[in-house]
Amino acid sequence: MSGGALWAVVVIGGVGCYLLKLAGLSVPAAWVQRPWVTRVVEFVPAALLSALVAVQAATTGNRLVLDGRLVGLAVAAVALALRAPFIVVLILAGVAGALVRVLAG
Repeated sequence: MSGGALWAVVVIGGVGCYLLKLAGLSVPAAWVQRPWVTRVVEFVPAALLSALVAVQAATTGNRLVLDGRLVGLAVAAVALALRAPFIVVLILAGVAGALVRVLAG
């Protein structure tokens, strides 16, 4: 990609972000204060973070990859469901992922 094209993408992205922010600020307060809207908005950060984690755990480049990362993620999910302390969750997930990589080659 040439320098001019790259700057065009950056500028267009910046303007798009500004317009999106402006659109959010232009929404009437009565719409935002509805109970169902506030319930939905509370879950947006968790959904976005979950999507990012899933993409990082299951892909490499443009390929879907099933490896130790998914095992580590599954172990972490189980440990969190069992209410283990966060440091224990991290250690268990790391050990599980590493074991799968070592055993699978």
